Amino acid sequence: PVSCGLQRGRFLISDVPFPGSALTVLKRPPFCPAKLGGAALGARGGQPGVAAAVAVLLEAACGHVLLTRRAATLRHFPNVWVPPGGHLEPGEELVTAGLRELAEETGLHLEPGTFSWHLLGLWESLFPPTLSWGPPRCHHIVTYLGLRSAEPRQQLQARLCPSPCEVSAVAWLEPLVLEAIAATEDGAEGSESGSGSGSFPRGLPATVGITELSTSGFRSSQIPTGILLRRAPARGPDLERVSTGTKFALGRW
Repeated sequence: PVSCGLQRGRFLISDVPFPGSALTVLKRPPFCPAKLGGAALGARGGQPGVAAAVAVLLEAACGHVLLTRRAATLRHFPNVWVPPGGHLEPGEELVTAGLRELAEETGLHLEPGTFSWHLLGLWESLFPPTLSWGPPRCHHIVTYLGLRSAEPRQQLQARLCPSPCEVSAVAWLEPLVLEAIAATEDGAEGSESGSGSGSFPRGLPATVGITELSTSGFRSSQIPTGILLRRAPARGPDLERVSTGTKFALGRW
């Protein structure tokens, strides 16, 4: 466990409690370049230092959780499914940053009193996420927050206006699918990675509904549920999948 919070306008992580801090966990994947001695970003042309970021898992009143597929044109983790999120600005509270990023990426503005929130945990994230893809170019500590809205997903969906620069699709996923995603641990010993569609537990729907952004607006479509169960490939090009950090956060939900 670690303590985290704002101190003098900066996000601080400590192994001892400090005034205003919260106790949580800090995790990283077993293949994390920082763990394997590859985190010297400045010497490799990346941005030196570790940046603070926030991501929000938004749960509708019905229990479905919102994930977004990152745009294919983004430099980091293109086509990967993640919760809305981004950088924590100096002096910005975690929940304020989470709500700001939610609004910027999806167009959703949550009014005070319509939601509750809790801290899920911290995740160390580097890109590329594994040394076999090349030296790391960026390094973040992501704070995952759980937001529970009092509104049903139909009302939230009606207000969605995703940013095409950042988002190519959105999906409201049911608890059974979320549990299966969290159980597909990336980098687990004996686990298979690659271009397959992942393991497929019994009882899951064969497909999940998503809303894709197109030049003419929104388009409803279906993708195989197995795409969301893929594990991060150990080498070669990345795949459409759910990010490793998102799986961690769903496991802490």
